[in-house]
Amino acid sequence: MKYIYGFMAIFSAFFLFTTVAGAQQTLPKAEQSTGQALIEALKIDQPLTFCKETVPLNEAEIKERLERELLYALDNNDSVILWLKRANRYFSHIEKVLQKNSLPDDLKYITIAESSLKPLATSNKGAVGYWQFIEGTGTKYGMQINPDIDERRNFFTSTEAAVAYLKDLYALFGSWTLAAAAYNMGEEGLKTEILVQKVNNYYQLYLPQETQRYIFRILAAKIIMSNPEKYGYFLSRKDLYAPLQFDEVEISGNQPVPISLVAEAARTYFKVIKDINPHLRNYYIPAGKYRIFIPQGAAAGFTERYDKLLQQWMAEKKDYVYTIKKGDNLSNISARFDVPVKAIMIWNGIVNGRKLIPGDKLVIFSKNLPAETNTGDPALKRP
Repeated sequence: MKYIYGFMAIFSAFFLFTTVAGAQQTLPKAEQSTGQALIEALKIDQPLTFCKETVPLNEAEIKERLERELLYALDNNDSVILWLKRANRYFSHIEKVLQKNSLPDDLKYITIAESSLKPLATSNKGAVGYWQFIEGTGTKYGMQINPDIDERRNFFTSTEAAVAYLKDLYALFGSWTLAAAAYNMGEEGLKTEILVQKVNNYYQLYLPQETQRYIFRILAAKIIMSNPEKYGYFLSRKDLYAPLQFDEVEISGNQPVPISLVAEAARTYFKVIKDINPHLRNYYIPAGKYRIFIPQGAAAGFTERYDKLLQQWMAEKKDYVYTIKKGDNLSNISARFDVPVKAIMIWNGIVNGRKLIPGDKLVIFSKNLPAETNTGDPALKRP
């Protein structure tokens, strides 16, 4: 295995050398080495800022911290390529929201450091989504978070929440660099370190390692993504992921509605609805009123199709109701009606550990159930 890793490291270094060397002026043959290419890649040609706040690169320790993150990023070419591709999908909206709120454009790079723009990103501390909110902060900033809906995964809702949070952090600390650090470690933690260390400059504070690296990770993303060609990333417009395009419709009801039904009304697939609505956590949209994204162009006639399919589904359910009997469990019910246990759980919103109570009703979409309903079995009757 170590030989495989060694080969991968050599390949990565070779890729970096050839792309960086090709992007810049050709080096003399004597200097054409991977090491020299890396050294060239680390050179910053102009003053560096974060949100117009100067990064003190004249300090050796600060320069070293930045170079570490640049080298780390450039050693992960697959990640950088995905940053560049995904940014075309998401950055234009983030930029508009930042501009609308008179916030610095550099804040968009926080999403790269936090999640690499992956909607389902989750940290070991329970942070979720594009902007990596923990549940408490997400709820504080108006996001719905429950077993059915997690708006931390909703790109638009979470972006608005992140902007509001960053504005509050800036008001608290008076510096965008400190605001970003607080975004990473929490405002109370940063306030404590400032108070104890008697320093209110990010670059002079001794902070947890993750936060000490955090601003430099953001800066590395900014440097590379602001001039990808310098680092050998030549992506054409067709190489980039298309910006988000969809229609938005309203779903309302007094009972959960299967996402598969919404997909059918939108003339698409369950997977498509889940992919463009990553905040929907399960197989059903819960009771209530929700705005749902569907493929672009599918909104025309959607309401009529949806209403018709909903009525058909509600009528059909009445033919597939099973009344739980004493001694029943999911396994024997599954075997009796030849459907997977997991399917029964999904149809009925059953979570692990729920006890089946005699007399309660289960919806079971099995071809065997309607036939048995007609046998007179008292345990198989419509409510």
